[in-house]
Amino acid sequence: MVLLRSLIYFVLLLITTSLFGLALATFGWLLSFNGRSSIANLWARLNVLLLKHICKLDYRVTGLENFPSNNTIVLSKHQSAWETIALRCILPPEQTWVLKQELMWIPIFGWALAAAQPIAIDRKSGRKAASQVIQQGRKRLEQGRTVVIFPEGTRVAPGSRKKYGIGGALLAEKTGYPVLPVAHNAGEFWRRRDIKKYPGIIQVVIGPVIDAKGLSAVEINKRAELWIEETVASLPKRQQ
Repeated sequence: MVLLRSLIYFVLLLITTSLFGLALATFGWLLSFNGRSSIANLWARLNVLLLKHICKLDYRVTGLENFPSNNTIVLSKHQSAWETIALRCILPPEQTWVLKQELMWIPIFGWALAAAQPIAIDRKSGRKAASQVIQQGRKRLEQGRTVVIFPEGTRVAPGSRKKYGIGGALLAEKTGYPVLPVAHNAGEFWRRRDIKKYPGIIQVVIGPVIDAKGLSAVEINKRAELWIEETVASLPKRQQ
């Protein structure tokens, strides 16, 4: 039943992504950024609802009181495709995501991403990519948006970790905007490179804000990584 439910959800995900993607790619440019964000967030809420009712996969968030009053730089654990959907529901509505530029080349999906004004970087370009995150990230933060970054750069299986990139921390150091770390165990239920979505409740934890003022990028990154990895390790594992 897990596989059957997952296949049904996968088909519906393709359909909703195509429909909403075409709407954004075709008409999104005529809307304000707030309007485009509303369409993207509606797509996310719909798919989270489909996951809940088809795959019996829900989520619970703790730490919502940690959201700062102003916009912030979110550094999140990246285990699954789930958080690329659900964070649009959990975080403030107007978001700018840092993502790999290859995603922009995908027909329909990439066009919709472009309408959402992401910061699309070439991960192999090193300093150039970091400079791009700082320059464009500063602009988006000043426009009142939340900047969302996966510092590991790619999905990492539960129990594993990758080196945290410094781009998000550099953005915080240069702009003084706070960092909000996010931990979760989505990879226990929606594994990378696996079509199966296992039933259960994903735990999402919003961490205490890291005040970037007076801290170096290295210190900011260390604090974020330590909190995220320790919190992820403390979250329950899916029962087999």
